[in-house]
Amino acid sequence: MLPLGRLFAVGLAPGGIVDFGPLAEALDSRAVRRALANSLDSGISSALLATITGTVLALVVGLTDVRAKGPLIFLILLPMMIPPHVTAISWIQAMGPSSPLLRTLGLAPELGSTNPLYSRGGVILLLTIQHSPLVFLIVRAALRAQPRELVDAARVAGASPLRVLARVVLPLLTPALLAGLALAFVSALGNFGIPALLGIPARYTTLPVLIWQRMASFGTGMLTNVAVIAMLMAALAVVAVGIVYALQRFGRTALIGPPRPPLAIRLGKARIWVEAALWGFIGAVVVLPLAALFSTALVRTYGLPLNLETLTLDNFAEVLVRQEVTVRAFLNSSLAAGLAALALAAIAVAVGHAATRGQRAGRFTGRLMETLGDITYATPGIVLSIAFILAFIRPIPGLGVSIYNTLFIIGIAYVTAFLSIALKPVSAAFAQLDPVLDDAARVAGAGYLRRLWRIFAPLVAPAAASGAILVFLTAYNEITVSALLWSPGNETIGTTIFNYEDGGYTTLAAAMSAVTVIATVCLMVLLDRFGRRLPAGTVPWR
Repeated sequence: MLPLGRLFAVGLAPGGIVDFGPLAEALDSRAVRRALANSLDSGISSALLATITGTVLALVVGLTDVRAKGPLIFLILLPMMIPPHVTAISWIQAMGPSSPLLRTLGLAPELGSTNPLYSRGGVILLLTIQHSPLVFLIVRAALRAQPRELVDAARVAGASPLRVLARVVLPLLTPALLAGLALAFVSALGNFGIPALLGIPARYTTLPVLIWQRMASFGTGMLTNVAVIAMLMAALAVVAVGIVYALQRFGRTALIGPPRPPLAIRLGKARIWVEAALWGFIGAVVVLPLAALFSTALVRTYGLPLNLETLTLDNFAEVLVRQEVTVRAFLNSSLAAGLAALALAAIAVAVGHAATRGQRAGRFTGRLMETLGDITYATPGIVLSIAFILAFIRPIPGLGVSIYNTLFIIGIAYVTAFLSIALKPVSAAFAQLDPVLDDAARVAGAGYLRRLWRIFAPLVAPAAASGAILVFLTAYNEITVSALLWSPGNETIGTTIFNYEDGGYTTLAAAMSAVTVIATVCLMVLLDRFGRRLPAGTVPWR
């Protein structure tokens, strides 16, 4: 919280005295007002569309007898695991006039025509695709937690499936829908990759992109200015989450009875059409952009059709072997994300134990850490990066050591940003353990560290490993946090892909993106294996 405190101190009292002048100046700026309006426009529009899309998918998959639910859920969630800038790049290559895939199929628009995604609609569309899985996850979890008796009683009373849905299921889902709406809005508000790659050509600038443009153009000399903008974003995210939590509390209904397997409404002859629609959706939002991405990575020059004459693996060799910057980026991201994941796994075990098994002071500290983790997770990554720059731009007092412009600052920013991801599965695992274990160990004379190391750590290790893999998946190729924290020699995968695409090296950006997609899918499969030994819901798609 120190960096965030520093951010608000600089934003509200740049000279050590409270001064609202910089805030008023920022709000008076036409560029800031326009970026704020665009952020609200894209955030609200995409959150509403993501809520509708994710809810429909969750209801169809969760309440009907469609087949192959496991693969369907895995593929529906895949866009959420792919970083936004890779999503944007793959869609640009799927819809543009130079798309190797479209040129191979003879469907490419006329050369020279504008990519239709370079627009407000393109930004909102991709934000919707990126965040629909978030809503899907939340609504599906809420469906699995609903007692079956309510629905059974309504059906025994003669209610049709649609009436049950409208009068029983959807009203009980209200808190989950609001939570999904809030998460989708906050995620869209802090999204950098999609607005940067699609919005800049269309002059549709959002607040994260405005901050990045000012820092990239003027450097740390603009820190006070961008701190005010970052503070606005943080306040906006906190207010949005606070309002929705209040609405959730107002609309919550107490349910009696344990959760049971959800309904499997028989679709009859309509099942084949519903399944065709679901797989068509997967084809449109997953297969099409990824096919375009891999096609671009496999051609010699962007704009050529993919055939035996243009097929090459040189782009992969370039990013994996020949280019020092890409090899360094893979190593840096692996190191920063890996160490952050290991550190968070250890922290999650200690915090989870304190929150569920500790004494009064320990429980308070553990729950405070969980709340702070939720706050930093909801804070846009670009805001966190500004806060870390402000806090660590000078050497640490007393030590005289500076971590600014090092890989270490990116690593601790990951620990701050993704604490909540590591805590959730571990907290769920601790909640299932019998308190008698702790009491028996105490009676036997085991101290705190011995109980934690010999009893609880082995029991929650699978959950901690699951959380660590989720953290690694998220941090490995992210760009929002590291966009302003990287420096020459400390490049990350996300920043390198973005710089390649921004500099016109499209085939190299596609090859590097393709490698990250393959790595993401492999890690998801590994996490799926871990999920078989974990409490239900620990792994998102199980």
